[in-house]
Amino acid sequence: MTRLDTASIRAARQWIDPTFLDTPLYRCEGLEPDLGCAVSIKLETANPVRSFKARGTEIVASSLAGNGSSAVVCASAGNLGQALAWSGRGRGLDVTVVASRFAPAVKLERIRALDAKLELVDGDIEAARDRAAAIARRDGIRLVEDSLDLETCEGAATIGLELVDAAPPFDVVLIALGGGAMATGVGHVLKDCAPGVEVVCVQPLGAPAMTHSWHQRRVVTTDSTETIADGVAGRYPIPAVLDDLLLVADDAVLVKEASIIAGMRLLLDRAGLVVEPSAALGVAAILENRERFAGRHVVTIVCGSNVDPADYRRWVD
Repeated sequence: MTRLDTASIRAARQWIDPTFLDTPLYRCEGLEPDLGCAVSIKLETANPVRSFKARGTEIVASSLAGNGSSAVVCASAGNLGQALAWSGRGRGLDVTVVASRFAPAVKLERIRALDAKLELVDGDIEAARDRAAAIARRDGIRLVEDSLDLETCEGAATIGLELVDAAPPFDVVLIALGGGAMATGVGHVLKDCAPGVEVVCVQPLGAPAMTHSWHQRRVVTTDSTETIADGVAGRYPIPAVLDDLLLVADDAVLVKEASIIAGMRLLLDRAGLVVEPSAALGVAAILENRERFAGRHVVTIVCGSNVDPADYRRWVD
């Protein structure tokens, strides 16, 4: 059994602002000639924070406000910080976000615009996690740890509920794999409610720690990451999250940077979607192995669109 419970996930929906729920799920025929299979998109970008992360932070912030808490801190590559800032602002919480100073500027600017305190560190997301933990200990406030905290997994898992409740005849769901909240949350629901659907997690070749860990069935860390998909660029998998992933994922694959960029370009040209690199991982996986998905109906979760315009133009053009 995973740490998750489907009944609890359904109950958690009540704490999430409806603007983040029941997101579009639609067949995207424009992509299909290039990909060689039926493709549906689950679109998680048309909301105030442009990613799926607020599904989890809404649950966290509701719980904290209900318990009388006044402050919270997290480490973030950008999207979680925006989401926690949005959810916390609406509930009167003082939010501190710790991020790498090398994170995309557009993500950092939006965290500040949502009235959160932003602290920058030298180093990557792992350094930010260390600093956020130190702030939580110093100030005696809640530390939100993405993927480890069940609320973040339950929030992401509500995507799975919407996939199952829509009941389309899909065969495979492709999920971007970073810390694992979305992969374990959606994967749990699918295995519980639609066990015939294949759950395939996708990670960049330049940030492979969780994928290597899944294949070796033990935590594998890396010394560094090298990918444009900053939202999934962790180096230290969380053991409890890996345990869940081993139970719900049917496969975990790595894709090249060129395929991620090609996926972003296809989503723009064929679907009219501007996405961040992490959101193109599913399309990249199909591009690298068309034979595997040929003749099947594939759902890819487009999980975020927080991307620096200059970087985006450089990659896609």
